[in-house]
Amino acid sequence: MLRITELRLPLNHAEDALRPAVLARLGIADAQLRDFTVFKRSYDARKKTAVVLIYTVDCELVDEAAVRARLGSDPHVRPAPDTRYRFVGQAQAGFYDTAAGAATPLRPLVIGFGPCGIFAALILAQMGLRPIVLERGKAVRERTQDTWGLWRRRVLDPESNVQFGEGGAGTFSDGKLWSQISDPRHLTRKVLTEFVKAGAPEEILYVAKPHIGTFRLVSMVEKMRADIEALGGEIRFQQRVTDVLIEDGHLRGVTLASGEQLRADHVVLALGHSARDTFEMLQRRGVYLEAKPFSIGYRIEHPQGLIDKARFGPNAGHPLLGAADYKLVHHARNGRSVYSFCMCPGGTVVAATSEPGRVVTNGMSQYSRNERNANAGIVVGITPQDYRQDGLTEGPVNPLDGIAFQRHWESRAYELGGRSYEAPGQRLGDFLAGRPSTAWGSVLPSYKPGVHLTDLAQPGNASLPDYAIDAIREALPAFDKQIAGFSLPDAVLTGVETRTSSPLRITRGKDYQSLNVAGLYPAGEGAGYAGGIMSAGVDGIEVAEALGARMLGLVG
Repeated sequence: MLRITELRLPLNHAEDALRPAVLARLGIADAQLRDFTVFKRSYDARKKTAVVLIYTVDCELVDEAAVRARLGSDPHVRPAPDTRYRFVGQAQAGFYDTAAGAATPLRPLVIGFGPCGIFAALILAQMGLRPIVLERGKAVRERTQDTWGLWRRRVLDPESNVQFGEGGAGTFSDGKLWSQISDPRHLTRKVLTEFVKAGAPEEILYVAKPHIGTFRLVSMVEKMRADIEALGGEIRFQQRVTDVLIEDGHLRGVTLASGEQLRADHVVLALGHSARDTFEMLQRRGVYLEAKPFSIGYRIEHPQGLIDKARFGPNAGHPLLGAADYKLVHHARNGRSVYSFCMCPGGTVVAATSEPGRVVTNGMSQYSRNERNANAGIVVGITPQDYRQDGLTEGPVNPLDGIAFQRHWESRAYELGGRSYEAPGQRLGDFLAGRPSTAWGSVLPSYKPGVHLTDLAQPGNASLPDYAIDAIREALPAFDKQIAGFSLPDAVLTGVETRTSSPLRITRGKDYQSLNVAGLYPAGEGAGYAGGIMSAGVDGIEVAEALGARMLGLVG
């Protein structure tokens, strides 16, 4: 196969225009092109009146060698890479049977069933290693009902919510399926292929920024669970791990909240970033942890039409472009970086707390992305040293200090919101002017169970640290230069966004095992090695490969 990149066509090109464009680009007759497939489609909207579609096309030719010889110096015509997934090994039939004089191998455990845990379990199952998955939350449909319980009735289930349960936090998100991670082995293709097998639309294989939305994710997660079980895996819901058994520096099992103990020599720790009680337990058991930077801020909402017009001009609303997104960054005078995070076109702001008496926001979209508002996190980067600056903790930096920091501001948001799981909110114009909001304008907040008007920057009772507020106040007008209308006075700010990533890392070595506990494989977002569905899925694959290779005796 030969791959053409940067094949550019007008946004409104004819449906049958791609094949002639391929022929012209390669300088061949129609009979020389056996077949072609679109590997990727993106767009260039820098000139709003003339948006261009950009294709990457894989071609099967009658005489590929001749074309390559003729176009050998063209950087945009190259052999197509092999993106097929190859397993590192495979358990033979009878792997778990007791052999004469040998102990039966213990099945691997996967703790957590978010995107990382799902793919770790799937790869292990496909390798014939029959993993046992322990998920503290409920199956996805029961979990969805519990999540709506908070959004509609202000009733929080600390074990079944946006953070905990089948599918992880990614289930209640925009379902974004792209990432900027380095991917030399094309593992993202494996993730996308498995999603399509589970019911995702095939377009996710080629659009530049694929997404699937919450409702589609629910049925896909169920299908992937069924695939794991059909391959001999086992998924146990409402199974919270409360302790780990470590003997001579090697993990030997786990204890569940029920008191049951499971023996295991190989455990994938695919925690989400909100498994705070598990982090505390791991520290008590001496597992090596370290603090890491993360970000905090607010959710901002604009009319989606405003964003579409700013990004696409007269082409706003074109079906191939869909609802517009954005990515913004500003380096403030106080040394802080402010950036947009988890932008959700045509979506809603959702309650994402997992602990009583705290308010946390996140963003979510459905596949259609047809809600009235666009929303995104506007967040400020912080470091472990900031915990000391705010006086929330004392002494040397503790890996758990970031959790205390998050809890402080989540509790403040709960108080500012009226102690009812409503979130504190403010019109952008009032926030910039330093006055409390008393009424909404043309933009109405989407957060459920509701938004309580307040002053997010009230002196002595602010919703974020002063340095964060100062940086955001500087950034918002600056963003207006990139997205016309971004500093719309009626735009809505809702607090607070605190769980952008894990505040700590469960550090691992090159063999993917904990630095000081053999057999423990920290993975995914909670362990500090991913950020989003795709990177978490890829990390789950890589960890499962490392674990599987060791179980199969392929590495020492």
